[in-house]
Amino acid sequence: MSEGTMQRAAQSDQRDPRTKRTYRVLLGAAAVPLMLVATACSSDSGSSSDDSAAGAGQSSSENSTSASPSPTVQAAAYKSLPDACDTLSKDTLGDLVPKASKSGKQGKSDDVATRGSCSWSSLDNNGVKGSQFRWLNVSLLRFDSDVTRGEGDKLAQEYYDKQVQDAQSAEGAKNTKTEPVSGTGDQATLVRYDLKKKEGSFKQQTLVTRVENVVVTLDYNGAGLAGEKTPSADTLAKLVKSAAKEAVASVTKANTGGGNSSSGGSGGGKTSPSPSASKSASPSKSATKKS
Repeated sequence: MSEGTMQRAAQSDQRDPRTKRTYRVLLGAAAVPLMLVATACSSDSGSSSDDSAAGAGQSSSENSTSASPSPTVQAAAYKSLPDACDTLSKDTLGDLVPKASKSGKQGKSDDVATRGSCSWSSLDNNGVKGSQFRWLNVSLLRFDSDVTRGEGDKLAQEYYDKQVQDAQSAEGAKNTKTEPVSGTGDQATLVRYDLKKKEGSFKQQTLVTRVENVVVTLDYNGAGLAGEKTPSADTLAKLVKSAAKEAVASVTKANTGGGNSSSGGSGGGKTSPSPSASKSASPSKSATKKS
């Protein structure tokens, strides 16, 4: 290489530094779009993957929700009630409340298919020899099964226990006795006590019985007024036990299509009481508090 050529090469390497900087800047600017394109591709790929995962999760959640069964509860056995004033025969009423109107006094109810009551008052006035007073009340309460509260017979069981407890804790009661009653519904309890009032000494009998999802409560009391002899508590107890069996039979009949149902239909309940209807009841703690 000639001296002149070498000199020109050296001069070329020592050219203006600004020219070199311009060249480097152009190279850097060319690299930036490539980096942005690579980043965008990477971001799109991740977003697509996330969307797919989210969609799969949502689908799985929807399938899981739709697969969950709706909560259910066993339907109550009895769907209707008899008219409370028709639960007892004329003969039975003649034994318990001989001087009462056989039609009875209907209690108020906002839903006769769920609750009802009827009462009878009897006064056998013997003038100066005194009088015999008797009072009878029959109340019926039916419980439907409910997904939140539970099965109808379980709800009736709870109410039955409360009725017995209320009778045992009646205000002013003396000589309270509680006994199970067999052959009446699925379970039955009789609570007996003495009650002193200004009119005389009353012998109270409260019998609570449950048949399936229906609770029947009979309140029966008697007193000798104006010097008349106080009635026998054992006699009153025998009468109310017989009446309770008849009332339970009326409830069952109302749910077989052959009874006088207060719901206005054939009922749709069981065709006969459950086998446990003849079992003795274990004494739970009480019955309704009545005046």
